[in-house]
Amino acid sequence: MDRNYINCGEIPLGLSMALAQNLKAMENFSVMKQEEKDRIINGCHNVNSKEEMQEYVQKIADVF
Repeated sequence: MDRNYINCGEIPLGLSMALAQNLKAMENFSVMKQEEKDRIINGCHNVNSKEEMQEYVQKIADVF
């Protein structure tokens, strides 16, 4: 599967940028199990705009 990933080939660029702008979401993502991270990464492929990505990442911040 060909993916446009950054950070050692794991995180899509849009998700990575949105996480960098939301410290709580980044902290939550960093402590997730790999299966949870994979679910987040796969889910972000359905995001169609910067605003949607920010909302998607905010949900990660709200988890804990």
